[in-house]
Amino acid sequence: MSRAAKAQVALELLRKYDRPGPRYTSYPTAVEFTSDYTETSYRTKLAEANRAALEPLSLYVHLPFCEERCSFCGCNVVITRKRQVSIEYLGYLHREIDLLASHLPQRRRVSQYHWGGGTPTYQTVDEMRALQKKVTEHFELEPDAEVAIEVDPRVTSREQMDLLKELGFSRISMGVQDFTPAVQAAIDRNQTEAQTRDLFEYTRRLKFHSINLDLIYGLPLQTPEAFERNMEVLLELRPDRVAVYSYAYVPWVKANQKKLDVEELPSPEVKLELFVLAREMFLEAGYVQIGMDHFALPGDELATAAAARRLHRNFMGYTVKMGTDMLGVGTSAIGDLRGSFAQNVKKLPSYYQAIDAGRFPIERGYLLNKDDRIRRDVIARLMCNFHLDRAEVEKVHGIDFGKYFGQELEELGRADGPVDHGFLEIHPDRLEVVGNGRLFIRNICMVFDRYLRSKATDKPLFSRTV
Repeated sequence: MSRAAKAQVALELLRKYDRPGPRYTSYPTAVEFTSDYTETSYRTKLAEANRAALEPLSLYVHLPFCEERCSFCGCNVVITRKRQVSIEYLGYLHREIDLLASHLPQRRRVSQYHWGGGTPTYQTVDEMRALQKKVTEHFELEPDAEVAIEVDPRVTSREQMDLLKELGFSRISMGVQDFTPAVQAAIDRNQTEAQTRDLFEYTRRLKFHSINLDLIYGLPLQTPEAFERNMEVLLELRPDRVAVYSYAYVPWVKANQKKLDVEELPSPEVKLELFVLAREMFLEAGYVQIGMDHFALPGDELATAAAARRLHRNFMGYTVKMGTDMLGVGTSAIGDLRGSFAQNVKKLPSYYQAIDAGRFPIERGYLLNKDDRIRRDVIARLMCNFHLDRAEVEKVHGIDFGKYFGQELEELGRADGPVDHGFLEIHPDRLEVVGNGRLFIRNICMVFDRYLRSKATDKPLFSRTV
């Protein structure tokens, strides 16, 4: 089928399936987190996690600072040019890492490690070196650990890249969003193609294990013609991995997005056309689709894992190195350990107050029950591998899949549903996402979301699925 024909098929389905829904970075989603989960809850879970001494961990470090705010941004950031603010934060971050390590005396190995933000390379070379020293003082990065960082080509220096290589970082993720000057002006992120090329080429010369570039579709003033030019530039660079994210327009959550001109946002039809265009160009160039919005070269670990149906996903993204428990440090960071989610406070004063009191800066979280764990597993398998082995789920959770999910299977298979539209196959032994189902994987997973069934409200909670 031609690109135009595929786009037309997808557009016909858009009218039914484009509605607000979760991205399922977690299940239950962060909307369900409450203050009932306390610092005491977190300490209890840390004690349980410590007892799994032989299992590696995942560790996320949040560095929230940026010099300027991009109007499209949905991240938890702190905008300041006053370096003393960052210096004070780093002091407290070191203390949180000390506190965390003191509760994990038997469990220090890390298989997945990530610095995110904000802009991690907002920090100076000396600050970055000191932070890495603090982490490795307590935690041991495994020889084949996934050690990743997000960098902004506008502010990242060659000296910083040299240091990251020296410190053992192996994966670099660069934010691009869009190369088109008019789009960049509309989102307050002016980043020349030359800046991106220069940092990309220098990073390639340093021989990092993998380089990822991020694009976003659905931004103001984007058109298929201009987006195709974006793709041509990106494919010329040929990164190891690419993330093509659907823009999450959530002005009720992020006030800075109110600055955007809503009339300049592409229509749902055009937005979907942008992704279909990107997907076809990546596939034609030899990339493999990973999950719902990533692409990788065939030899990449993610591509190999996806082919073997052993891909994983957590708050740090798709991975093959995910530890059984994930820890998060810094403001707004989320941990995922022993069947619970724990999120730190977002404001600096509250963060400092907790650390000064010798407490973990937990603001809210969630304790999963048995049903949550079952549904979480089902959603994760579908989101990551577009495949679900019913017998495996039954064995792991001690259920009869057909009986437990009878209502969901009926809904998926009814007329004018995913099966009828040809993007899901329900077999006695498995579920298989096929055809255009990858475009609407969030909608498929939403059928298994028990909490969505009870959310009859006019108040917006999620971005649109397409």
